[in-house]
Amino acid sequence: MKLNEIKDNEGSTHSRKRLGRGIGSGSGKTAGRGVKGQKSRSGVAINGFEGGQMPIYRRLPKRGFNNIFASDFVVVSLGRIQAAIDAGKLDAKATVDAAALKAAGVIRRPKDGVRVLADGELKAKITIVVAGASKPAVEKIEKAGGTVTQLSAPAAAE
Repeated sequence: MKLNEIKDNEGSTHSRKRLGRGIGSGSGKTAGRGVKGQKSRSGVAINGFEGGQMPIYRRLPKRGFNNIFASDFVVVSLGRIQAAIDAGKLDAKATVDAAALKAAGVIRRPKDGVRVLADGELKAKITIVVAGASKPAVEKIEKAGGTVTQLSAPAAAE
């Protein structure tokens, strides 16, 4: 393959229609917009407009709320931690914390902390320091011979 021979697959791109360019083009005059009316004109955005009828987003009641003080944890499964240990990205003998998980590429950013869930199996004996862990996850880690230290929740959660 040469750089000058690179091209898209056959049929993957379409040339755009030149609208309103004369009767011979097949899409001249009204340019495929039909005849007259609001939708045939330019600058029209009527999403959610139901012809004057009360729109659905106003007919339905409001429900729930968004807690702006809620902690946003990064969820990590035990299986994912074990996979990182098997791949040699995490050192099972060192303390596993948010910084170590980030360095190993298990998580992208720690947000408000890391929460460990019990999905998957854990064979390695690890010492883990995280913001939270589910009860089954703690049981699995201790069964494998490891320890879990849960950090106190952030100040906003008081």
